[in-house]
Amino acid sequence: MRLSQARLAHVPTAIARPGYDRMHVRAGVVHFGPGAFHRAHQAPVFDSLLADDPRWGVTGVSLHSTSVADALLPQDGLYTLALLDAEPDMRVIGAIGQVLTARDPAAIVDAVASADTRIVSATITEKGYCLASDGSLDFAHPAIAHDLLQPETPTSFIGWLVVGLIERRRRGGGGLTVLSCDNLADNGRKLGAAVRAFAEARDSETARWIADEVRFPCSMVDSITPATDDALRDRVRAAIGMEDAWPIQRERFSQWVIEPDFAGDRPPLDHVGATFSTDVRGYEMAKLRLLNGAHSTLAYMGLERRHETVAQAMRDGALAAFVERLMRDDIAPSLAPPAGLDVATYIDAILQRFANPAMEHRLAQIAWDGSQKLPYRLLDAVCAARAAGRPIERLAMPVAAWLRFIEAKARSGEPLTDPLAERLLAASPDTILAMPEIFGELAGDSTFAKAVIGAMPL
Repeated sequence: MRLSQARLAHVPTAIARPGYDRMHVRAGVVHFGPGAFHRAHQAPVFDSLLADDPRWGVTGVSLHSTSVADALLPQDGLYTLALLDAEPDMRVIGAIGQVLTARDPAAIVDAVASADTRIVSATITEKGYCLASDGSLDFAHPAIAHDLLQPETPTSFIGWLVVGLIERRRRGGGGLTVLSCDNLADNGRKLGAAVRAFAEARDSETARWIADEVRFPCSMVDSITPATDDALRDRVRAAIGMEDAWPIQRERFSQWVIEPDFAGDRPPLDHVGATFSTDVRGYEMAKLRLLNGAHSTLAYMGLERRHETVAQAMRDGALAAFVERLMRDDIAPSLAPPAGLDVATYIDAILQRFANPAMEHRLAQIAWDGSQKLPYRLLDAVCAARAAGRPIERLAMPVAAWLRFIEAKARSGEPLTDPLAERLLAASPDTILAMPEIFGELAGDSTFAKAVIGAMPL
């Protein structure tokens, strides 16, 4: 037996189910990229909203794969969400009504152009935006070049969106909110500029209509979502008494901060767990420096101490105490927190999340791409401390641990997952610290270099 609308009543009462009549739901949201993160994070928020307002159902759009559609369509869009905690629980999500793929291009265009659609959202990863290094649309990107030459058969999210918006304008449709949910700084502004630039290259009148009628709010999302595995499928099967082809799991904590710049109706997402704020950037900085900076610290220092996961590293009393002090005494002073964010309480929540025994978040994966992550996660806090005259010795220690991590890879011959791997493995710590593409203004800072080299020996 497989999970479906017809069998929903047979799900045990201990498992939460949609608290609304799915037959009356209308698709007010078209979401590009309905992978694990969307189904763990945004879809459950809309699912909660549907209990009071049936206008906010979700149509998923998978442009490059049919796997989500193949898994969910036989289940009428239903799937199980497992919330991982000391006492985990499960919930069946019903917000997704259908999943479209590139096999049916007319249906994708119609979904964007539909009068019912008020929001187009996306979780397509940073590379899906086809941006150049300066954050503008990369017209040399193969997908963008293709979509301009063959506009009726687009391959990129930007291309599909503009085709849908052209049709929406042709039908006399109203404005639309396009909501990026990817971990991309200033995601709404970058997406809006890219869409307008692409539209201008195709049809200047549509570009002006987009500028007038379409809004691109910034947003910030946060919730750790481990990949689905057979162990999860087995747990879900035992709990609901039937098969679920693609259940999802995430930590219980979830944060979604959205700029309140909407075209037309704005769903009351703040009533079901999201936060509206005009300072999304402030929340982004807090997450990058406190959560992600501490994650990288745990990764490099924890791997040295032979830990494998974040939860294991947090059971190391000395390491956990170091990370907490780093967050409270060294990183927190570098922030200008937005109204509504209590930094001390936020740090408490992060430490609790890190210690969650139900989460298997592997340090080796967090350690990937250090040259790309450390500038935002730790080095910005170092720059702020230097400018304010605060000590940087503790902040230098995870940077030194990263350098030792590279040295260990070079000695062992193991691969280093990093875009700059070849250069890093061949360089000395002094040479790496002088690389401006990683360290920026700190590359010429002798005080910083001295602090890091001083922390190099274990």
